[in-house]
Amino acid sequence: MKLTAMTNDEIRRINQDAIREYEDFKSQKLELTMARGMPCAEQLDLALGVLEALHARSEFANSKGDDCRNYGVWNGLPKMRAIFSDMIGVPADQIVLGNNSSLQMMFDCISQGYTHGFGGCEPWCKQEKIKFLCPVPGYDRHFAVTEYFGFEMIPIPMLKTGPDMDILEELVNKDPTVKGCWCVPKYSNPTGITYSDETVRRFAALRPAAKDFRIMWDNAYCVHDLTDTPDTLLNLYEECLKQGTEDHVLFFASTSKISFPGAGVSALAGSEKSIAEIKKRITVQTIGPDKLNQLRHVLFLHDIEGVHKLMQGHREILEPKFQLVQNALQEELGDLGIAKWSKPNGGYFVNLDVMNGCAKRVVNLCREAGVVLTDAGATFPYGSDPNDSNIRIAPTFPPKEKLAQAMHLLCICVRLAASEKLLSERA
Repeated sequence: MKLTAMTNDEIRRINQDAIREYEDFKSQKLELTMARGMPCAEQLDLALGVLEALHARSEFANSKGDDCRNYGVWNGLPKMRAIFSDMIGVPADQIVLGNNSSLQMMFDCISQGYTHGFGGCEPWCKQEKIKFLCPVPGYDRHFAVTEYFGFEMIPIPMLKTGPDMDILEELVNKDPTVKGCWCVPKYSNPTGITYSDETVRRFAALRPAAKDFRIMWDNAYCVHDLTDTPDTLLNLYEECLKQGTEDHVLFFASTSKISFPGAGVSALAGSEKSIAEIKKRITVQTIGPDKLNQLRHVLFLHDIEGVHKLMQGHREILEPKFQLVQNALQEELGDLGIAKWSKPNGGYFVNLDVMNGCAKRVVNLCREAGVVLTDAGATFPYGSDPNDSNIRIAPTFPPKEKLAQAMHLLCICVRLAASEKLLSERA
C-alpha cells in the first residue's frame, strides 16, 4: 500500500519502526561514504599494468621518434589521440590531450571565453550578461565552474530523452546572452539518461543567437557500460558536420574512470577552427603535457579494443553493486510510493527522487548515522533544488557489504522523512 493511502495510525507505526532501526544504525557509529563517483580499489587494481608499462629505454620514444621525457608535442601522443578518437568520434588530429583532469580542460575553455572570447567575439568578461544552460539534475562540478565566473545559470529540465529541447532551443536561438550549455550526453550524471538520436540532432541543428555560443559536450561515460544492452549515443560531431555547426561544440573525455583518476589522461576535441583557436592558448600555457603518462597508457591499452577489454573488468565489479542498489530500493521502498529512481545501463550513479521537501532531511539523517551522501541540491545550479527531492547515489566506491548497509540506512531515512512529512501535514 502507498504511504499516502495509509491511515495516520499505520503511518505512525512505520515512523516508529523507522526510528528504532535508525537509532540502531546510529549506535553502530558507521563511517561510510557515497558522496562522489569514485572507482573502488578493485577497479584501480585493473590498471596497475599502466605503472609497469615503461621498463626499457627504447620505449621512451613515441611513434614519431620523439623522446617523451622531453618538451614538445603540445597536443599529445598520436596513438593516444587515436584511442580517444575511437572513444568520442572526433578525428585524432582535432584532439588535444591534457593531464588527469578533463574538468581542468573545461575550466580552461570557459576561462578562455571569459578573458579572450571565442570566434572573434568580445570576451565574456566585457559583455553585460552571460547565461549558461544547465540540464537538471546535473553535474555539480560543471555548475561550480560557471558559478565561479559569475555566469547566470538557467536550469533546463531533463526528460527521458535528454534536456528539454523545446526550452533549450527557444533560449539558444533567440537570446544572444546565452553563451553555452553543459552536457553529459551518455549515462548523464546523475540520471543515467543517454540523449536520444533526435536530441543529438537537435543540438547539431541549433542556430545560436550568440556567435560565441559553445556546447560543452562532456562524454565522461562514453565506454562505461554495465549491461548486455548498453545505450548508444549518436555521434554529435558527424551530425554537426551535416549542419555546418561543428564550431559550436567542444568535446571532452578522460581515462579518469578507466585507469586512474589521479594519473589519467584527459582529452579536448573540436572543429579545426576551434582547435586552432585553442592552440593559441595552450601553447602559451604549457610546452607540453605529461607524455610519459600518455605513453604508458598507450603501451597498456594499445587501442580501443584494449579499452573495451579493461572496461569489461570494470563492469564485472560494478554491475553487482548497481543491482544491489536496485534490489534495496525496490524491496524497501517499492510499494510505498514515496520514491522514484533510475535504472541506468551504465555510468556511475543512480538518481533517486524522494517526496518533495524530504531530500535534505534524508541526507542529514544519513550523515548523522555515519553515511555521507552528496549534498541535497548539489545536482542543481547554486545547490538549490526547488523541490528538495533529488538525491544522487554513488554506489561504486564502497565494498558490497558496506554498500548494503548504506542502502539499508538510506531506505530507512527515506521512510522516516516521508512519514514525518505526512504526519506533519495531517496534524
